[in-house]
Amino acid sequence: MRGRVRVSVPDFLPAWPPAANSFLIFGLLLLAGLAGGRLAATTRVLPAITGYIATGFLLGPGVLGWLSESALAQSRVLAEFSLGLIVFDLGRRLDLSWARHDRWLLPMGIAESALSFIAMFAVLHLAGGVGTLEAAVAAMIGIATAPAVVLLVTNELKAEGPVTRRMLWHVALNNIIATIGITLLLPFVEARVSGTALNPIGRALWLIAGSFLLGFVAFQAMALLARWLGKSPVPQFLLAIGMIVITVGAAQLGRLSVLLSLLVLGACARNLDRHHRLIDVEFGRAAQLFFVALFVLTGATLRPDQFGAIAWIGLAFVIARLVGKSIALYALAWPAHVSVRQASTLALALTPMAGLAIGMTQPIYDVAPEFGARLAAVVVSGIAILHLLGPIATRYALIRAGEGEPGARD
Repeated sequence: MRGRVRVSVPDFLPAWPPAANSFLIFGLLLLAGLAGGRLAATTRVLPAITGYIATGFLLGPGVLGWLSESALAQSRVLAEFSLGLIVFDLGRRLDLSWARHDRWLLPMGIAESALSFIAMFAVLHLAGGVGTLEAAVAAMIGIATAPAVVLLVTNELKAEGPVTRRMLWHVALNNIIATIGITLLLPFVEARVSGTALNPIGRALWLIAGSFLLGFVAFQAMALLARWLGKSPVPQFLLAIGMIVITVGAAQLGRLSVLLSLLVLGACARNLDRHHRLIDVEFGRAAQLFFVALFVLTGATLRPDQFGAIAWIGLAFVIARLVGKSIALYALAWPAHVSVRQASTLALALTPMAGLAIGMTQPIYDVAPEFGARLAAVVVSGIAILHLLGPIATRYALIRAGEGEPGARD
């Protein structure tokens, strides 16, 4: 009997089947996002970001499966860096001097955040039967407005005006409140899961105080280096990127809040740079690469079943969020000298909730996977709905306010 001939593959040939690496994944995300964004642009109704998210949804494990779970895990660092850029840029937009001159600006922001939290908590806990802690965490996440969505749509439309400026200020404040709230609630989640005598209040104080201190120290180091480097755009661009990366690493080492530390760093850069040593660095096209990849990845996390059996909870969550924000903005519109039309378009513009909300859930998954899974069952369908409708709502609101150019696309 003739033996079977065994064929050995030389060591210098690639393995078969080939495994995708980070470079292939990043390139695929960019090209796929480019195609999806261009298709969305041809409709003249949908913003490009909807195309990015839809492309990721089609390529992800829930549909075609070209982006596998392992590929998404490899891309986590990319997503975290993209969120870091967004959060730092968001903090830079929190102009506290404006709040000192417009005494109703801060109360409006706090009111719409608080009322939307109350509305979402009531719907989830009282009507949906969700546990108190789960409902509180979900409602706190719901306060956040997706900064990357708002920034990309604003840039795409070249929007400028009072509604746009207020919208960006509210987005920054929303996310600061949501980040502080999640940071305060996280130790209580840890204490419930561990079952030990962990002091959640002490842990919460460490997270808040430590994250604020880290952001402030990072700003001081950044300002000191900027004094030495001067105001040349390229060195300051590299300085900003390097300080963002260092802050992320330091926060992870110190078990602090990455998002809160970066928000504080950005806010300090905007409000405490009295000698104007830092220039307003524009991340521009370099950041656009990471934003496109982030939203393709965000779309890939969606699953068809998220629109299924529990979709009613997500829909109720979305409606309660919009109603809470709208009532607060309408109620304070008159004393704040904001017209009814501006209040309505502002409420609609604050609809998006996407990448940053997912980023806020990650620390919970890390310390309490089961709690994170229950949390996902509550809010992920709402996030899925707003992934698709949020960018469209913001685009419509800015055009309706007369501050966006519908034909202004790259």
